[in-house]
Amino acid sequence: MRLSGKAHNFGDDINTDYIISGKYKFRTLDEKEMAKHVMEDLDPEFYKKISPGDFIVAGQNFGCGSSREQAPLAIKAAGISAVIARSFARIFFRNSINIGLPTIECKEIEKIGDNDELDVDIEKGGIINKTKNVELRIIPLPKVMIKILNDGGLAAHFRKYGGFNLD
Repeated sequence: MRLSGKAHNFGDDINTDYIISGKYKFRTLDEKEMAKHVMEDLDPEFYKKISPGDFIVAGQNFGCGSSREQAPLAIKAAGISAVIARSFARIFFRNSINIGLPTIECKEIEKIGDNDELDVDIEKGGIINKTKNVELRIIPLPKVMIKILNDGGLAAHFRKYGGFNLD
């Protein structure tokens, strides 16, 4: 799985309420409407700045806070191809893989600047920062997770195979 896009940088401890504000959690919003509110508490213009395929880049503990599935759903619906972070909150990581949003752990995120152009190869385990002409290593995902991501998430994987297909 190869992805290309522009980096949009955020800091450490980006919680699920920053990703999609808690004021929307009891409203029934479709994914397209949720996408318009991604990261708005941190950057009210964020949705207008992104293009399909772009990346969110963040520090440690991305997705901490409540276990709402709306956070990764809103990110994916906004057209973000993956989240790259130094580390992820466990439940956010799991929810992201389940809905087909790649979560990429990179310990060298300081080498990625805001608006840098990136090429990411999840299977080979690397990021090429084309803006700075530097290559970064990522923590590789297990093959089963890559398969689930390639299938579009866990539900799509189950529909395709009638259950888990670990081959």
